[in-house]
Amino acid sequence: MAGIIGKKVGMTNIFNREGHVVPVTVIEAGPCVVLGTKTNEKDGYFSVLLGFGDIKMSKVKKPQLKMFEKLNIPPKKVIKEIRTLNPSSYNIGDKVDVKIFKIGDYVDVSGVSIGKGFQGGIKRWHWRGGESGHGSMFHRAPGSIGASSFPSRVFKGHHLPGHMGNVKRTIQNLEVMAVDEEKNLLIVKGGVPGHKSGILIVRNAKKIPATATIEQKNEDKK
Repeated sequence: MAGIIGKKVGMTNIFNREGHVVPVTVIEAGPCVVLGTKTNEKDGYFSVLLGFGDIKMSKVKKPQLKMFEKLNIPPKKVIKEIRTLNPSSYNIGDKVDVKIFKIGDYVDVSGVSIGKGFQGGIKRWHWRGGESGHGSMFHRAPGSIGASSFPSRVFKGHHLPGHMGNVKRTIQNLEVMAVDEEKNLLIVKGGVPGHKSGILIVRNAKKIPATATIEQKNEDKK
């Protein structure tokens, strides 16, 4: 399996083998249930449809409820597709858990970043800002954004105040520091997008670093 659905538990730190303190993120990875597969012949690509998290029957939409009734599987809160090159090895109802990862693997973690609302240019784009003295009349305002005669317009992509955060982000090449199979916990080095209890997609690393083992590089090709 190329990936799994998880939930961000929070951050902490652990000691590595060299005795150094390493900041890590704890992810509740699975267990997930296989709800279906897609093939290149029928759908144009290969993927596995996974379900994660329980939900009350009263909160499930009717089309999804019919799907779960046909599959004879309890409704799931989160449904995501995971691309894979070998979906035929999975059957509907199969369980996917954190055992697909091991210590030393490298993973890519995708999630939705924390929303910051409408923010100014200093926080959003790290502008320097104006002088802070009392005589200065320019502190945190944008200032000039384009000349009058030429080009008589604002260039596309110009950094300005606006909505910040609440967008999909992927952090690549996070090392797996520990795996707790009993509690379905995956501990990765560094931070991941989103707030606590946010939904995450954990996949095998797409760009395997040079320090990765040969086994991890072969696993990424599956």
